Amino acid sequence: MSPSTASPFHGIVPILQTPFDDAGALDLDSLRREIEFCLQAGVHGVVIPANASEFFTLSDAERMRVTEVALEEVRGRVPVIVSANGVSSHAAVAFTRHAIAHGADGIMVLPPYVRRPGEAGVHAYYEAVAEAADGRPVVVQNAEPPLGTPLAIPSLVRLIERAPAIRYVKEEVTPGGHRMTALLRAAGDRLDGVFGGLNGIWLLGELDRGACGNMPNCALVDVQVQVYTLYRGGRREEAEALHLRLLPLLVLGSQYGVGFAKEVLWRRGIIRTSVARDPQAPKFDEYDVAELDRYLVGVKPAMVARA
Repeated sequence: MSPSTASPFHGIVPILQTPFDDAGALDLDSLRREIEFCLQAGVHGVVIPANASEFFTLSDAERMRVTEVALEEVRGRVPVIVSANGVSSHAAVAFTRHAIAHGADGIMVLPPYVRRPGEAGVHAYYEAVAEAADGRPVVVQNAEPPLGTPLAIPSLVRLIERAPAIRYVKEEVTPGGHRMTALLRAAGDRLDGVFGGLNGIWLLGELDRGACGNMPNCALVDVQVQVYTLYRGGRREEAEALHLRLLPLLVLGSQYGVGFAKEVLWRRGIIRTSVARDPQAPKFDEYDVAELDRYLVGVKPAMVARA
């Protein structure tokens, strides 16, 4: 087993979408079906409620409820990483303690995303979260605005040195591949792994650089698990061929964000509606639907999971 697969968190670890009904209320039955779909797909873990979960549109009570439902539904079958993003250390610590009390396996967190502190404030924030995580691994989500506050590689290394509970980074700052390479070289064994994001568009290149996995949305996660499995099995050419069939969908999804993920999950019969609360999520028109249908044909044979 290589170092990138020996750590507790690795592989394809999707961000769960938060399903809503036609009125925009939580649809927890759809969330449970979505989780079962991911587990059938062979995912190596799940994350909730992160950016692709539209966490920023959820009330505190809703964030805690979807966390509880996810942990109840997974029942320890794969690791559950809870995103405990907060506008302050106090808020992030509260979400972290709630997650740990309900059995979370790890915590992922963005820096404060409203009033943004300087480096010292960001480091203090992460140290508070790491302490509240009570020994569980912490993942730094290093993302770009509007929600992220990118940390330079030297700052990330200083943070990891100050808070040993930080064992992973999800690197989403462009160019992600270059930054992954620099971070892995600078951090050494002080990190257990670096994940990619951006829905896995650059998955193979990230794995070549030593990434431990990727955290995409879960709309096509059954296909992405196969790409990852082929790659880890030494069948890179087959992995690349499948990834290239998937790539037009990932590019389309890069334009529509959570709206794409929900449209695909709805069309696959996994969630009941494609309703999104994110005010910036554009809706598909008839041209988008035709394009989506055309690209889905190319990967349909690899869609092994059913809700």
